[in-house]
Amino acid sequence: MYLARLDNEVFFKKAFTDIIVFKAFVKDIVGIEVDPEKIETEKAFQPKLGNINFKYDIFAEDVKRRIIIEIQKVEYDHNFDRFLHYHLQAITEQQRTSEDYTVEKTVYTIVVMTAPYKIHEKTREIFRDEVLISNVNPKNLKNIERNLFNHQLIYLNPNYKGADTPQNYRDWLDLIYESIHNPQNPTINTTNEGVKRATDIISFENISPEEWEQSKIEVGKRKVQKLIREEAIEETAKNGILKGYDNQVISDLTGLTHEQIEQLRTELTKE
Repeated sequence: MYLARLDNEVFFKKAFTDIIVFKAFVKDIVGIEVDPEKIETEKAFQPKLGNINFKYDIFAEDVKRRIIIEIQKVEYDHNFDRFLHYHLQAITEQQRTSEDYTVEKTVYTIVVMTAPYKIHEKTREIFRDEVLISNVNPKNLKNIERNLFNHQLIYLNPNYKGADTPQNYRDWLDLIYESIHNPQNPTINTTNEGVKRATDIISFENISPEEWEQSKIEVGKRKVQKLIREEAIEETAKNGILKGYDNQVISDLTGLTHEQIEQLRTELTKE
């Protein structure tokens, strides 16, 4: 068995847009049975809400629920905010077609992070959680939760293996992790029918030449995007230095550490 890497968008979508895999994954992660009419990729609402160009990696809905699955290969501090926006967009967009404020469909957003979390540049915290779950249900003063909304935003990161992670999460987290770090000899639970199906789909012998080519294009595109992002951050920091901003202001603007900013100051002095 040799698996294609699930941190590549092409192979991730190939696996998780399969109806059997999709339904099994949602059942294990969210705990609900879903029966979507179709599974879409690069889903965008038209006309769009606000000024952010939202596109969902994988999007499906049935009569009662919207299910969104996102893969994010590179972890930046703003990702948590970004996917909160995605989650809320899928909730608020329903209001556009409703006569009142009722949100008819419960929204579940599952974000798959395939890289370790970085230290938060402002708080200096690092999260080492394999599973994070957020919902919008209110609690009373006795800390009792009231199930008014039930929407959930779930972050999965297989880089922090927890001893107490339940098996329903473990099966899928292991699949993702092993496909990236041990693709030639993965240790995964193929007694889970959904995981077995995903494994078959991303096995080397089932990847077409066209999909391999597209996966290479995807890798190149991400490298270019990363380079552009890094260059833009550095240019913003240098402009801040030249305008006389202190390190904290520049750090707030760019996410760079004070040490990185001081290095840029030294480089500018030499120039």
